[in-house]
Amino acid sequence: MARTHTLLAMGVTARELSRAREAGEIVRPRQGLYALPATSPQEFHAASHGGVPAATTAARLHGLWTLDENTMHVWMGAEGRRLSACESCCLHWSAGRPEAGDLPSIPQTLLQIIRCGGEEAFFAALESALRQRLLSVHDRRRLRSELPSHLRWLIDFARDDADSGLESIVRLRLHLLGIDVRTQIFIHGTGRVDLLIGERLLIEIDGKQNHDGRAQRHKDLIRDAFSAIWGYETLRFDFAMVIYEWDLVEHAIVAKIAAGAHLWPRG
Repeated sequence: MARTHTLLAMGVTARELSRAREAGEIVRPRQGLYALPATSPQEFHAASHGGVPAATTAARLHGLWTLDENTMHVWMGAEGRRLSACESCCLHWSAGRPEAGDLPSIPQTLLQIIRCGGEEAFFAALESALRQRLLSVHDRRRLRSELPSHLRWLIDFARDDADSGLESIVRLRLHLLGIDVRTQIFIHGTGRVDLLIGERLLIEIDGKQNHDGRAQRHKDLIRDAFSAIWGYETLRFDFAMVIYEWDLVEHAIVAKIAAGAHLWPRG
């Protein structure tokens, strides 16, 4: 994206802009701003309202795992001005000056998520960024300093080996229940498993996008069978159970622990 005055200062004429727009070579999100047709719909939409993508909308454009896929988040800046109504948008007026065509930095994006999406959304996106090596040591320090003091422990608790945000959410919830887990443990014949409670209770989390086919279901059953050969117990939950039926998931895990399924039989 580029502002009209920037293009004119570079030597582009008003006639050339008009011709390029008529030819479909450029588009205009709003008065005084032009963009290439390949600009993402989210960036175009945010620009039309006077801002740039924010929070989970920006996180997805950064390539981070997010739970919220429907709400359009727009960063207006502290002194921004809404140019048109956006009933379906969540507007962010946090400090800074959005620049059309640029996304907020990943630390900014994460801070926006914690303010409107809560701890779980923040933690899932944070671990996604850590796994992809998108946060420097300086970024982590900045995040920790700008978070409210009662939330800073999330930075210290975060790891960089979570396979998905769904796994991050489950680990966080279990931690808050007082249940410690180990992650990405290698089991002979099975491979890496998502979570291990105690000595032998495996928790496998199936994402919503990869378990519709019979082939994947068959592979999962083979994995569980190999784990059973070595004496492990497996609880497997899918996206819908974790997000919409967590009480059931929690009760199942707690019941297994109460029965001692997380420990090797003694003697």
